[in-house]
Amino acid sequence: MTRQELAEQDRTFEQDRKFEQRYARYVTDRHSRLTIYGVDLGVSREWPLRDAYLTLEAVPAGEFAPPGPSAAGPDEPAAWTPAPARRVDTLLTADRRVLLRGAAGSGKTTLGQWLAVSAAQPEPGEGAPAEPAGLVPFVLPLRSLTRAAAPLPLPQDFLPAAGCPLAAGQPDGWADRVLAAGRGLLLVDGVDEVPEAERDRTRQWLRDLVTAYPDNRFVVTSRPSAVGDGWLRAEGFAELSLAPMSPRDVARFISRWHAAAQAEPGLEEALLDAVPASQDLARLATNPLMSGLICALHRERRGHLPRGRKALYDAALSMLLERRDRERDVAARGSIDLDEESVRELLQKLAYWLIRNGRAEMDHAEAHDVLGRALKLMPRVAEQGPVESLLRFLLERSGLLREPVPGTVDFLHRTFQDYLGAAEAVEERDFDLLIDNAHLDQWEDVLRMAVAHARARERATLLRGLLARGDADPRRRARFHLLAMACLEHATQLDPEVRTEVEQRAASLIPPRSVDEAEVLADLGPVVLPLLPGPEGLHNDEAQAVALTAARIGGDAALPLLTRYCAELRPVTALPLADSWHRFDTVTYGERVIRPVLRSGFDVSIIVSSREELDFIRQAGDYRSLTLDGDFSEQDLIAALPHDKLEDLSLWNNRCINGLGFVRRFRRLNQLQLAVCPGVRDVSPLAGTSVTRLMMPTYESGEVTGLTALTDLRQLSIQNEQSSCDVSALPSGLTWVRLPGAARRLEEIGHLTELDSLSMHFLAEPPTPAAWQAIASLDKLSYLCVNQAQLRSLHATGLALPQVERLQVFPDGVRGQGDGLPAAEVAGAFPGIEWLYAARPGPGTDLTPLAELPALRRVDLYQPVQSARDMRADALGPEVEVSITPRPRE
Repeated sequence: MTRQELAEQDRTFEQDRKFEQRYARYVTDRHSRLTIYGVDLGVSREWPLRDAYLTLEAVPAGEFAPPGPSAAGPDEPAAWTPAPARRVDTLLTADRRVLLRGAAGSGKTTLGQWLAVSAAQPEPGEGAPAEPAGLVPFVLPLRSLTRAAAPLPLPQDFLPAAGCPLAAGQPDGWADRVLAAGRGLLLVDGVDEVPEAERDRTRQWLRDLVTAYPDNRFVVTSRPSAVGDGWLRAEGFAELSLAPMSPRDVARFISRWHAAAQAEPGLEEALLDAVPASQDLARLATNPLMSGLICALHRERRGHLPRGRKALYDAALSMLLERRDRERDVAARGSIDLDEESVRELLQKLAYWLIRNGRAEMDHAEAHDVLGRALKLMPRVAEQGPVESLLRFLLERSGLLREPVPGTVDFLHRTFQDYLGAAEAVEERDFDLLIDNAHLDQWEDVLRMAVAHARARERATLLRGLLARGDADPRRRARFHLLAMACLEHATQLDPEVRTEVEQRAASLIPPRSVDEAEVLADLGPVVLPLLPGPEGLHNDEAQAVALTAARIGGDAALPLLTRYCAELRPVTALPLADSWHRFDTVTYGERVIRPVLRSGFDVSIIVSSREELDFIRQAGDYRSLTLDGDFSEQDLIAALPHDKLEDLSLWNNRCINGLGFVRRFRRLNQLQLAVCPGVRDVSPLAGTSVTRLMMPTYESGEVTGLTALTDLRQLSIQNEQSSCDVSALPSGLTWVRLPGAARRLEEIGHLTELDSLSMHFLAEPPTPAAWQAIASLDKLSYLCVNQAQLRSLHATGLALPQVERLQVFPDGVRGQGDGLPAAEVAGAFPGIEWLYAARPGPGTDLTPLAELPALRRVDLYQPVQSARDMRADALGPEVEVSITPRPRE
């Protein structure tokens, strides 16, 4: 490189550095404050992000643990085990690309603000994760980027498209240089706010960005039902769902809110008592938006709160639209003076226009047109001034409408848009339109709120319309019937016959039979609890799913049902009960649920996420297995856990532990699990301990070292797509191994001569022919877990593994749906299998080739898209039992 080129490079570097400093200051100032809903203008309506931000948790979407070699046997259903929840502020420590789902108001956009501000800092703050500090954040709200029909922006257009005022000052090629160096953080917010017809275009835009700039971090957010499972899985995105706020989260939020609002003494304590005591409030206070509204209304009404979501929204709108300005005499200082009803009417028109057009934003010309047509019917309002003045009034004074970038209009939050738009739909009697759009995710909340706004006869029309659509469409029947059931929460007056019809349709979907069905029912809230049966007379899969549903709903209303399940406890029902303590009062749940689980003697690990729970467990005693979720220190562990009894310990989401030397104190510890413990990479301190089973579903990238020293280790799981290990360095005494996605030197696995069970479906690439040859040489191998791509690669080698008796097959991508189980390849390569388990085998599956296998006695299918009949399972003969989980409904 010439001296002139070097000088030019230095100038470019200096220009980039100076601009990035300006941009980092802008991002920090722009995103470091949160709106505090409903506080009078006399008190700051914004509060510092560092004080207000609440670290929530996310769980892997659709996570389940299939039966493995340690399962009791094929007679049990596919077991659900809780996946470690992850703190959302550690998302990028674990994965470079994340698709995060969350309901309206759950904190997705706020998380984006936190990540943007954190990235703009050169170093991580005290106690904060290393990622994303030092990255360059690009905040890309899709509601703005997709408003026009123009192509989605290229990197050089990110700042102008997002309305950043510094856009004109960015050096030529700066964004490309940042992303080419892998220093970017792309925060793409609101897939659900993109019209459904444009979502494929959005996905292709994301694919192109990932392909062009693979080394950057991506966080994409969406409402849960806007995109299907695996929407970005092929691009390497981990799929997570924001968990509802736990009672402890709500209590922390209430305390922070009152401190930020400088609320009067006594209000915080009164609300902390009121929320858990009221079923309505506890059900509503599950996300930051609703919790903030409850705090604001409680303060504004001096301790008196409305009941139910509609009453809460009505009171909040009243506070935002009229009382705040009237009490401060704001209107008297302007030329426009509108009452609350008139403002609502105008906002309803704007909201409904956005909903009908599948938009989240409109430009000023569109807003003018909507308001102009409305004013023809509102002469007294029209007399107040021209349309532009009225629009400006709504933007400045309503507290609900805003101008995200010059020339555009949107609502402060999508929840308010849906609520007001639903009111307009009912006024217009657009019931057919509501029912016709019920299959679209962006209309779900609109329908619920329409039922709340409607009169009794109109509610009956809406609900019967939903039932009719479900009856006529078997593929979407569950969606429509459960949506109708969810609407009952808002139907204060309703024809009893209609209510009965809705409940009967929903009852046909109860009991749930899988984790996915349980999660759908749990989203309906406490309204579904009276319909949940058992545990008497239920199959294991049903009993487990019902217990999981009630536990996910949480709160005092779920306790009677869970207490019944504790009286007839089974291993499969003990699992979700042990995982749900954080959703209930510590002592009450501890006495009524945790104690019976402990006394059962089942091999179930209680999940502890607070020091109060740990104190309860320590006093209860008599436990051998425990999971600690959170930043418990070595001192906490040594002081609280029994050194001579503990046999199974799991540590989740722990950033305090930096080594494993403390394990030596636990003389009987046989199994250790480390999930999201970024300080632990070297496992050599476990040498000479009693640990023979080591599980590391770490969600972390990086090499696991020190394995060679663990000569007493018998079972090892590093079942994770991001981690890596050297197969040649694994201790030779292993009998059970689950390999990570980046495992190396698989062709040297032949030294594991005692290996009985091998799972390798997480491997990023299929084994090479040499690796398959080494696997085929393992004489004791009786269990193998692979994915469909690996089956096809084995078939290409012509090798067979006659020693394998149990075969488990996942789709490519582990949690997606397969293209079709290659049954012919199974039959050719595994002539001795007795048990086959296939997870989501796919629509192209035909089981007929398996009839050639003389030893086959059982086939288990998890969540197939077809029934066993469609897969021609009858060709296997009566001696082969075919089991489907969940079992097909008649």
